Amino acid sequence: MEQQLEALRQAALEELKQVSNMDMLNEQRVKYLGKKGSLTAVLRGLGALSAEMRPRMGQIVNEIRTELEEVISAKAEELKQAELAHKIASERIDVTLPGRRSALGRKHPLTTTLDRIKETFMRMGFDVAEGPEVEKDYYNFEALNFPPDHPARDMQDSFYITEEFLLRTHTSPVQVRTMQSGEPNSPVRVIAPGKVYRWDYDATHSPMFHQVEGLVIDKGITFADLKGTLELFIHEIFGNDVRVRFRPSFFPFTEPSAEVDISCVMCKGTGCRVCSGTGWLEILGCGMVHPRVLELSKYDPAQVSGFAFGMGVERIAMLVYGIDDLRLFFENDLRFLRQF
Repeated sequence: MEQQLEALRQAALEELKQVSNMDMLNEQRVKYLGKKGSLTAVLRGLGALSAEMRPRMGQIVNEIRTELEEVISAKAEELKQAELAHKIASERIDVTLPGRRSALGRKHPLTTTLDRIKETFMRMGFDVAEGPEVEKDYYNFEALNFPPDHPARDMQDSFYITEEFLLRTHTSPVQVRTMQSGEPNSPVRVIAPGKVYRWDYDATHSPMFHQVEGLVIDKGITFADLKGTLELFIHEIFGNDVRVRFRPSFFPFTEPSAEVDISCVMCKGTGCRVCSGTGWLEILGCGMVHPRVLELSKYDPAQVSGFAFGMGVERIAMLVYGIDDLRLFFENDLRFLRQF
């Protein structure tokens, strides 16, 4: 029986040398030292031995058990240290590597363009006014000389929420609110930047876009003041070599009214695809405030006069940066945005 125990001991030690992970080690522990293990079975069989052999065999079995427990414990510690060393090596940070730069955001081209527009007019003494994007029909149309049945309403492609409220189609309602919030005939010099909404979508139109409208009211304001203000603005944005022209037009809230064109920034006025061969590009509308609009806001046309203008920020940005599709501003394509 001693030979059998020695063979069992040698087999167990040899198998423990081959163990490479904790799962295998637990299997070997159960195989030899568990309740149904080989060594435990020998201990249970000691009762069948003679009284003289029983103490001797019991001692040998306990010695083997103690030896195996020590070997298993040492192996477990060895595996834990190896696992820790592997984890440390795999998670090691090489501090000599160059750092990774954080991706920094930058201003959207529309924001940059809008900031330039506001900055230019603020240097001319304009204040910045804001108003609600969900607007009353009264402020969006009626107070601007758009009666309920006026055909010019059809040009606005409006998003109505109720019969009384709609998403504003221009920022002109801010001008009306500014006029009506002050004393009658008090001077006004404001620009109204903000989002506006119209039912339209193609390469040059978006259902949501940005406008900047301006209003000046005071005694003795003339069309010459309007021309001087807009020409100064245009030269600030596009450069002094850009030519400017005013063409007669119609708007319900101004009389006389005009469209403002600049010489094409792409071909310098010689004619190209962008300007349809004319050499000119339309950039904004303007005119002298209609007397009826003044009266609706409790101003006296006999005492004061004024001018108003409005421009699309996307239109200005497209010309400044040479962009031919307005939809690029809203698609959030990083390949496009990283150019600015």
